[in-house]
Amino acid sequence: MANNAAKRAKQDNKRPSVLAFEKKLVPSDGFLYEMKWDNVAEKRFSESDALKILPKTVRGTASHRVKDSEINSTESRLKATMKLTDANIQTVDACYLSSDRDTLNVRFTLKVLSGIDKPSACNNEHFLEEYKKAFEAYRNTYKFSELAKRYAINIANARYLWRNRVGAEHIRVDVKILNDNIANAAWPFDAHKFSLNNFDNPSDEIEKLANHIAKALSGDIPFILIEVNAYAKVGCAQEVYPSEEFIQGENKKRKGAKSKTLYQVGEFAGIHSQKIGNALRTIDTWYPEFGEPYCDHPIPVEVYGTVTNIGKIYREPKHGDFYSLFDRFVWDKDLPENDQHYVMAVLIRGGVFGESDSKKAEGES
Repeated sequence: MANNAAKRAKQDNKRPSVLAFEKKLVPSDGFLYEMKWDNVAEKRFSESDALKILPKTVRGTASHRVKDSEINSTESRLKATMKLTDANIQTVDACYLSSDRDTLNVRFTLKVLSGIDKPSACNNEHFLEEYKKAFEAYRNTYKFSELAKRYAINIANARYLWRNRVGAEHIRVDVKILNDNIANAAWPFDAHKFSLNNFDNPSDEIEKLANHIAKALSGDIPFILIEVNAYAKVGCAQEVYPSEEFIQGENKKRKGAKSKTLYQVGEFAGIHSQKIGNALRTIDTWYPEFGEPYCDHPIPVEVYGTVTNIGKIYREPKHGDFYSLFDRFVWDKDLPENDQHYVMAVLIRGGVFGESDSKKAEGES
């Protein structure tokens, strides 16, 4: 181990300052439609209509936490109480099924690309040679089968429906590979039969879908294009949930601005491709805390295991983060299997991973 540490110290100066990988899972935006579950059951999939966003103005009540400084005297307490009685009027976007439609249909395509062996940018030839050796060893040993299985299960379990998945009585997912040279590659899945918390016991259909994904990732074929249709029976006239837009700065404070703006593709409700991609790459059960209390679920594949909605990182720098494992993957080639899967999953995610001069200086100080 001492030799490996010394070797890595020598290699620090050989890390590329420019290193980037293009993403290899490329989802489209999701498009939202409405239909009847009876038509899904009878395979009349063409009888659907695109959903639109509807703005509405609502009169709510104040619910914010009052600061202690606002109630530290009788006078200030009275003012704060009077404020809390004011109506909280806001304009928001919403999206609902029609009164005679009980099923949400989310459609998107997913392209799986080859080429993980070739960074889109790298300014260190020696590093590139060592990376290609490590990549070939991984491909020959594992053939991307574990990663492909996990991506396939996340397609089948409809994780990308997010909040729309909650309270859905039935969820059917139809998957079809659209490549002209791949025949008989279409499968229906019952999403409720696949766990959101583990990737055990894949079905025969999952194995078939995963096999095509693995072939693309390993470079046996250039790419595959997958069409995904998810049907969730949520109930007539129920609210459904497109992506919400993030409004920044002055636009958010502008008088009359909406307090919630939903994503539209043209005139129709949609889900961001980034949100679908996040769901598909929620496969990391290799982080150090997995299996401990409250850590029984996969997290999205990220460099530091960041989960923004709870403000937590599961892979701290130098303790299971991508960079420390990537160095070992390239230079030492002694990573445990699970860590190798994680490293390759980050490269499939894509990103810019070079080391800047300032970062090198910080590491050397």
